[in-house]
Amino acid sequence: MAARRSSDADQPERETWIALGVLTRPHGVRGELRLQPFNADSELLLEVDEVKLRLPDGTERVTAFERARRAQDAFLVKLPGLNDRNAVEAMRGAEVLVRRDDFPPLEEDEFYVCDILGASVVGPNGEIGKVENFVTYPTVEAFVVRGQDGARFEIPLLDQFVERVDVSARSVIVTAEAVERSFE
Repeated sequence: MAARRSSDADQPERETWIALGVLTRPHGVRGELRLQPFNADSELLLEVDEVKLRLPDGTERVTAFERARRAQDAFLVKLPGLNDRNAVEAMRGAEVLVRRDDFPPLEEDEFYVCDILGASVVGPNGEIGKVENFVTYPTVEAFVVRGQDGARFEIPLLDQFVERVDVSARSVIVTAEAVERSFE
């Protein structure tokens, strides 16, 4: 039997961690922290087995919540080994990340914002820029695009402007009307 060299395809994919919230302040005197999620409607932070904490100084560690519960538009969480208000004070400002693989499956025509950041925005005549951000307004959601000339503009996520979001191809296909509107 001949030896086989490993290739990049044989290597396990690096884990991708996505920030879903931030620890904002101690709660009470027994080591609980208030966690402000970026999406107040999501329960994912209550459902995962492990999280990664990215502390303000840049250090990271993987841990699990001893307990977590909803508290209006936030969560109250307890971390192992932190049992008083002073101990948790050092965690203030830490980002809370979860594995991308822990996200629930999507319905057809849905996407996660983290999957389209950096995607190419393509109009009828070719690429016009890259998705830099995604914003939600009371009446519409929109892609924030950095154009090839460096200008920033928004494209509303409406059928008249967006034909298709193709996560696997990392592209957002937009209409001629979206391109015209973006460069007015």
